[in-house]
Amino acid sequence: MKEKVPKTNVARLLDKAKIPYELIPYEVDENDLSAIHVAVSLGENIDQVFKTLVLHGDKSGYFVCVIPGEHEVDLKMAAKVSGNKKCDLIPMKELLPLTGYIRGGCSPIGMKKHFPTYIHDSCTAFPFIYISAGIRGLQIKISPHDLVKETKAEICSLFIE
Repeated sequence: MKEKVPKTNVARLLDKAKIPYELIPYEVDENDLSAIHVAVSLGENIDQVFKTLVLHGDKSGYFVCVIPGEHEVDLKMAAKVSGNKKCDLIPMKELLPLTGYIRGGCSPIGMKKHFPTYIHDSCTAFPFIYISAGIRGLQIKISPHDLVKETKAEICSLFIE
């Protein structure tokens, strides 16, 4: 018998918006919360497993970047697309109070409040990508176009390839 995958807030929001998705569980390694580990666990292409980063800009305040798992966000590019002169990743201790999510389980969908969201343009090369379902050990398989629609995101370049 297949074990029942718990519905997360992210899944409930997607249901409400009538957006198709799949919940995909994976084995959590507390010592390796990287998207690379997630991709290996899922047996998926790392370019399709996206991580969610929360940044703070000097003008706009908080914003979200969603990028392929093995890349680092280019802070200059992120600042530019978000209308800032400079920006930084937020300190880890601010993540939970700000978003309602923990490291390794941060989703661009369903944060405590909506922040401007930017998704790296490579997402459009795929019929679907993976993002966190809002908890460690669970990913959401979703069309990048549906993700953009749900998060009201802008597709742009967030690092130099």
